[in-house]
Amino acid sequence: MNRSYMTVTEVTDHGPYITKIILPLSRSIKSEELSKDTFNVYVERRSKKTGEVIQLRKDWNSVELYPSKGYCRVTNTYTSDREGNKTEIGSHATLELECEAIYRLNSEIAFMQEHNVYVFCDFRITQVKEIHSNNDSISGHVYDHFGGGNMEQVKGWVNSESSYAEMPLRFGYFSPNMSRDKHPLIIWLHGAGEGGYDTTVAYTGNNVVNLSSEKVQRIFGGAYVLAPQVPTMWMDDGSGEYTKSGNSMYVKALKALIDEFINVHSNIDSNRIYIGGCSNGGFMTMRMIIDYPDFFAAAYPVCEALYDEVITDQNIQDIKNTPIWFTHAKNDEIVKPEITVIPTYERLLKAGAPNVHFSYFDKVVDTSGIFKDHEGNPFEFFGHGTWIHMLKDECVLDYDGSPVKVNGKDVTLLQWLALQSNQITVQTRSSNM
Repeated sequence: MNRSYMTVTEVTDHGPYITKIILPLSRSIKSEELSKDTFNVYVERRSKKTGEVIQLRKDWNSVELYPSKGYCRVTNTYTSDREGNKTEIGSHATLELECEAIYRLNSEIAFMQEHNVYVFCDFRITQVKEIHSNNDSISGHVYDHFGGGNMEQVKGWVNSESSYAEMPLRFGYFSPNMSRDKHPLIIWLHGAGEGGYDTTVAYTGNNVVNLSSEKVQRIFGGAYVLAPQVPTMWMDDGSGEYTKSGNSMYVKALKALIDEFINVHSNIDSNRIYIGGCSNGGFMTMRMIIDYPDFFAAAYPVCEALYDEVITDQNIQDIKNTPIWFTHAKNDEIVKPEITVIPTYERLLKAGAPNVHFSYFDKVVDTSGIFKDHEGNPFEFFGHGTWIHMLKDECVLDYDGSPVKVNGKDVTLLQWLALQSNQITVQTRSSNM
């Protein structure tokens, strides 16, 4: 008789991966009786709409499609409880799976047509090695029925929709657990790939849920996190195409959503509204601080895509006193920094901006230890993915390579962000300024 399995999903720097599969056994055994080759794991990634195996491109530049299916590599196997917690003796076997960044067989999202969407990872786990226990053995187990899954990092997140009649927008949000009179609001604007109608993708397609982690929440003393989603992309000026004019059809709708969210949550500190996002979301971050220059306490655009040529000198004057921390990579081929962030940053400095910073990475390399290349070295992501470093709070250096300091103390981007307020002038500059 075939059996059910359970899964554990982790939101990584590269989105949500099933990192563990939990298998109920016919009886309790010792962990030493298992090895990582006791089971093999085959998966077919299926569309949640059609049930068919999804077809993906070989790479970004290819038109060739391949069916997303194959064997996942098991990196560790041990006895556990039913939640996957390791035990010396247990009635469950937990299999840890490798996360890799190319074929992504155990990733729960896939880029389909225009956006990332959640897919169903349809596993078949087969016991291929006998388990010996107390002069008896366990053999022949096959697991091919999904019995439920857990994604711990999304606990506390809620999906909703604004009531703006002209253009209601979907959004996900997190409410802080810490008790205090007022809490800041961190707004994250997704990239083009996280648009669409699958709202959870807006905060799990990238590691946005790290903003709701205990570590980051402590930095802010508890913060609301708001992740709006648009059906197309922020750079849609109404044509359905990526704008070159710098306009967006979503400006008023986004501002209405933000205002409504603040009104509904009366304990949000209106002097500490922070806005940021990646790529398309970085574009929209710039658009919003230009259109509402006195509203946001600070901005953190990541690989932002607003062409500098459409930013007027008056725009620069309007935003020069808004604290901004840019993030980008030199080898970004999707949004070239030479025509977006670099000239804008330099113009802000020339205009006398007192609190503007720019972390400029050579490249984007995995620092988690999870993703590796075929030689076992840290995986190098494509240069556009600087949100990986920003969301892990690894931005610490300014454009000239010196640490960013506040009142003489080195700070990370998120530590700096938490100190910004419309009521307070924070003394901040690089260490050599």
